[in-house]
Amino acid sequence: MLRAVIFDFDGVISDTELLHLRAFNNVLAGYGIEISKDDYFDKYLGLTDLDLIRELTAQGLLKGGEKTAIEAAEKKKVVFENISRDEAEIIEGVREFIAMLYDNRIPMAIFSGALLAEIELILQSVDLRRYFEIIVSAEHVTKAKPDPEGFVLALKRLNIKLGSDISPSQCVVIEDSHWGLEAAIKAGMHTVAVTNSYKAEQLTMAEKVVKNLAHLTIDELRHLCAR
Repeated sequence: MLRAVIFDFDGVISDTELLHLRAFNNVLAGYGIEISKDDYFDKYLGLTDLDLIRELTAQGLLKGGEKTAIEAAEKKKVVFENISRDEAEIIEGVREFIAMLYDNRIPMAIFSGALLAEIELILQSVDLRRYFEIIVSAEHVTKAKPDPEGFVLALKRLNIKLGSDISPSQCVVIEDSHWGLEAAIKAGMHTVAVTNSYKAEQLTMAEKVVKNLAHLTIDELRHLCAR
């Protein structure tokens, strides 16, 4: 039985992955570092801002230790917010998909490795914030995807808010990366992947892969949860 849908944000709801890369490179240029598009999608996409910069520190690319990493992450946050305020767009099909879930009274939540302020800024600007009961962001977890902590927490908070007893097997997660899919599977949830960031052959662990969420029907989602 389908009782909830949990979304990733970047690359699922909003077309922001390349905006994040631009913001990182804007800041990292001051440290003599540039992340290529291939490296970003292959190595870093599933990480929070701070964890990505910590990884650069661990690789010896960024000097200065934890203090410098925190400072760089804060700078990136400001740059991204300035860019996204003008350039962030909702991915095609998302608005229709959310409306379908809302019309069928399916509660929705978000778990993303992005910062809460970034998510709220974009959702408010496109008038979608009101559809989401719960948002779990980077600040709320200690472990990034592929750890399932964020999805488990999102469902826990959703149940508390709604006074419900939704189980993981009654949830469908919408993701765009193998890190997110792995996290959802570890949480015991059903999975749908959208090919916004990776090709279909890179998302084969998902139970269903689609190009556009508008092509996904409520019956197909219910069928996943009936397995």
